[in-house]
Amino acid sequence: MDITASMVKDLREKTGAGMMDCKKALVETNGDMDKAIDYLREKGITKAAKKADRIAAEGLSNIYIDGNNAVVIEVNSETDFVAKNAEFKELIDKIGNAILASEAGSMEEALEIKVENDTVNDLIVNATAKIGEKISLRRFEKVTKNDNEVFGSYLHMGGKISSLIVIEGGNEEVAKDVAMQAAAMRPLYMTVESVPAEDLEHEKSVIKEQVINEGKKLEFADKIIEGRISKFYEEVVLTNQKFIKDSSLTISNYLNNNNAKLVKMIKYEVGEGMEKRNDDFAAEVMSQIKG
Repeated sequence: MDITASMVKDLREKTGAGMMDCKKALVETNGDMDKAIDYLREKGITKAAKKADRIAAEGLSNIYIDGNNAVVIEVNSETDFVAKNAEFKELIDKIGNAILASEAGSMEEALEIKVENDTVNDLIVNATAKIGEKISLRRFEKVTKNDNEVFGSYLHMGGKISSLIVIEGGNEEVAKDVAMQAAAMRPLYMTVESVPAEDLEHEKSVIKEQVINEGKKLEFADKIIEGRISKFYEEVVLTNQKFIKDSSLTISNYLNNNNAKLVKMIKYEVGEGMEKRNDDFAAEVMSQIKG
């Protein structure tokens, strides 16, 4: 297939690899973005562990808490300019508080919630008409905790990333610290046990190819893979990450020291998994990747 400039740009943004390496990876994998990322990792060109989606849709996420109930929501707009608008933020607050106070468990039910004389859907339609951009409630998740559990919440980059944590034991300060960790360090999984088997096997296969390409002796491969999987956990598993306030501790250590146990993590990154409109790639870049 034809490898376009925008594909090369996309891969470069995801991996930090050079343009020519990105083009070669896409050629070798017939334009498959995920396989191209693996190709670059296996060749030791990039260390990116996450198959990053193009995070490009704009908007905000937020968290609303009332007693033992909480909700995390994401509302999208087409541009960041609108997302910073006071009216847009007011709309999110209305929607978030309405969902929190309701029994809604699905998107269909959420859109039908009454807010004064309108439904949530009416509010979104009216905002779209007034602002001139498509506004949409993309997702939400409600959580109910027990009395012996504590909520911790944190908004990063003004709501571009939101994290809600539930811990058993501990206190609000501990819960907030863990929520801040989740928002800032962006773990993919809560605990080692929560890592899907297929994700772990995929990571092991990538590491094995790395070992082969590095010319390491195969009899040492298992030990090398074990060590790199441990490093993988440190990067992508919340409880295994080093605590950003004290690097001598992992999050697991920090929780144990405060007689706390991690129960739940919800982390929203605005626009994750959504495509943005393609921009034209600079002509000079086009000329560099041809041939």
